[in-house]
Amino acid sequence: MSYGRGRETKDMPRLDLNRVPMPKQAPEVRAKNFDEVALGYSEEQAIAEANRCIQCPRRPCIDGCPVEIDIPGFIKALREGEMPEAVRILKSKNSLPGICGRVCPQETQCESRCPLGKKGAPVAIGRLERYIADWERSHPSSSKQDHPAPTGKRVAVVGSGPAGLTAAADLARMGHEVAIFEALHAAGGVLVYGIPEFRMPKDVVQAEVEYVKSLGVEVRLDSVVGKTMTVDEILGEGYDAVFLGTGAGLPMFLNIPGENLNGVYSANEFLTRTNLMKAYLFPEYDTPLKVGGRVAVIGGGNVAMDSARCALRLGAQEVCIVYRRSRVEMPARHEEVENAMEEGIIFRFLTNPEQILGNEQGWVIGMECLEMELGEPDESGRRRPIPKPGSDFVIDVDTVVVALGTTPNPLVAKTTNGLKTTGQGTVVADSETGKTTKPKVWAGGDIVTGAATVISAMGAGRRAAASINAYLNEEPF
Repeated sequence: MSYGRGRETKDMPRLDLNRVPMPKQAPEVRAKNFDEVALGYSEEQAIAEANRCIQCPRRPCIDGCPVEIDIPGFIKALREGEMPEAVRILKSKNSLPGICGRVCPQETQCESRCPLGKKGAPVAIGRLERYIADWERSHPSSSKQDHPAPTGKRVAVVGSGPAGLTAAADLARMGHEVAIFEALHAAGGVLVYGIPEFRMPKDVVQAEVEYVKSLGVEVRLDSVVGKTMTVDEILGEGYDAVFLGTGAGLPMFLNIPGENLNGVYSANEFLTRTNLMKAYLFPEYDTPLKVGGRVAVIGGGNVAMDSARCALRLGAQEVCIVYRRSRVEMPARHEEVENAMEEGIIFRFLTNPEQILGNEQGWVIGMECLEMELGEPDESGRRRPIPKPGSDFVIDVDTVVVALGTTPNPLVAKTTNGLKTTGQGTVVADSETGKTTKPKVWAGGDIVTGAATVISAMGAGRRAAASINAYLNEEPF
């Protein structure tokens, strides 16, 4: 059966260097709501973009994908109108395509390898991935799950973020009995507590979780491993292996004077209250979140962009991002920086906070900063920021959000005998297999690497699942 109106490649120019633009809400409209900014391709737009793919024989885009999706394969099926086949190809390697199509940095991964990018715009692989995933959600009868014969082996997955969901799905497809232990009252990890609705709609996350559950995976909510039970106790209950995918949820701070004032948030708290606890739907959800009129967000990554754009939508009159380097060094995706600028977020580059100022009641009234200049590159490869003597000045703000990154919560590591960690609190695990120093325990994602991307966590989950499966089947890996 054919779904869609495919067009033959021969009808198109051999090289179309201009990608089809993604429709999105106008900045003045979206800055006042939490609806998804990017509106997605229509069928006609998706096929037009798919027809740009030249199906090159070397298939370099696959090499740039951490989970090795057959990208030319799903694009070919899409443009030929064979949507169920496109879904099958995509989900054979990626259990969370609706998520990856929205938040993964394709521009530095698969799309960066596309030959069209040498002369123009690479194929919009992420947007096509999103289109296929959204098509499947609206056509649930188009695909079915084949359940393999059970192996009798049991695997516990700790954490239901990208790494945990991917590992659980792969292991279930291999025939193992899988249970996910999730500390929060909703599954999805950072996808539900960290990424805002306007960038990652929660119904998309829920659909991906339901897909994993449809494979036979059990999800146990409100299960805080390290508190309600330990890893050793899980193994003692008859589980043959454990995968740790608890992410990196412990916020980092500057350790400057005034960080304990009222009106200072970690980005974790700010985004968790906004997203998971739905402060943006107040008063329908009675979640306390005081946002002043002038907000400063410290940091230059995607979390800083998310925090700033949330603050704007929550009613702040002016929001600025304070970053100690220049725009060139910002780790945030170009698309997110562009969206924030379009919405009126102010960027204060080459600016470093020195202290947060408060009034007699203990509330933030300003932030003292220094101007910076860039020196030689540091260990990160980015030019090192150097303070300009005597350049201090004060920004008038009444709310500060600190978005400097995160490290793993030490709870699991501290309660698991034999599990080795680094000085940064990350779990020591083999990069190819995910094996930790504790027998029968694997780990992957941010708990091993520190805060990174969704797709890199998924890649770690896939590799660990393959290693666990080999171990359970007594095969070399």
